[in-house]
Amino acid sequence: MALFDFLTQEVAIDLGTANTVIIHNDKVVVDEPSIVAIERNTGKIIAIGKEAMLMHGKTHENIKTIKPLKDGVIADFHAAEEMIRGFIRKLNPGRRLFTPSLKMVIGIPSGITEVEKRAVRDSAEHAGAREVYLIHQPMAAAIGIGIDVEEPQGNMIIDIGGGTTDIAVIALGGIVTDKSIRIAGDEFTADVEEYIKKQHNILIGERTAEKIKIDVGSALTQLDDPPPDLAVQGRDTMMGIPKEIYVTYSEIAQSLDKSIAKLEEAVMAALDATPPELSADIYKTGIYLTGGGALLRGLDKRLSYRTKLTVHVAEDPLRAVARGTGISLKNVENFPFLIR
Repeated sequence: MALFDFLTQEVAIDLGTANTVIIHNDKVVVDEPSIVAIERNTGKIIAIGKEAMLMHGKTHENIKTIKPLKDGVIADFHAAEEMIRGFIRKLNPGRRLFTPSLKMVIGIPSGITEVEKRAVRDSAEHAGAREVYLIHQPMAAAIGIGIDVEEPQGNMIIDIGGGTTDIAVIALGGIVTDKSIRIAGDEFTADVEEYIKKQHNILIGERTAEKIKIDVGSALTQLDDPPPDLAVQGRDTMMGIPKEIYVTYSEIAQSLDKSIAKLEEAVMAALDATPPELSADIYKTGIYLTGGGALLRGLDKRLSYRTKLTVHVAEDPLRAVARGTGISLKNVENFPFLIR
């Protein structure tokens, strides 16, 4: 048995727009930004993950940074393949006589098309996978937070990632109601960037906007335990010189309001499309929030106010999909909802 383990490596991948998480032997071995840095002249990959993120927005003309995934799907096939290959290489830092074959389970958005599924599968195979299984991210998230998805019990999962928000009602090992929208973490970051430019005449980069969202981001203009104001540095659009301002959480809540309102509408549409028996279950169990967007301050309260339902933020929501993908990897023969 040990020989076969040596010949084959099993890895579970949450291939996210913002971050890629890889689980091997029940441990998170990679949790890094989904980004690569490329040398323009040669096309050579010079950095991936955290190292590439440090370069993002600071490159000269011979280096460019690329995010291979956009809105939850592969936008740059070559960069995605090289990124997966680079992350997999981190599992085997020591030299080996041969590279073990890979068995992968990869989390994908629920609204993905057949062409986009093929792109994910092809990228994984070119990166060295011999067996590839796909699982929809809300299903993986449900498994990751401990829900028995094969029970005749309705559960609603809202997985807010970097590129997409997947809203699904799950029962009997399948997705009954499904809605995927491209309003998620990246859109929130863009909203913050635009707001700072319009309201304060300050140009900031994507990394700074992301930091603002994390440090003082909120879905509500009034919080019981508000974060302190945040110092933000950028370029003054009027003077063209560096400048520092302070922003408050209530300002950022205003900047995110329209995008969160669209998310609310999508949740209401999914609830409206849910069969009545499953609606009765959801009334009892509530709604589960996973993904990085679940950490936005006050989002659970805002959704609860709109839907009149209990909203639970999952424990460690950032890794819920990765954990569920890892559990699926050990049950590929028993989970019929995995896409082969």
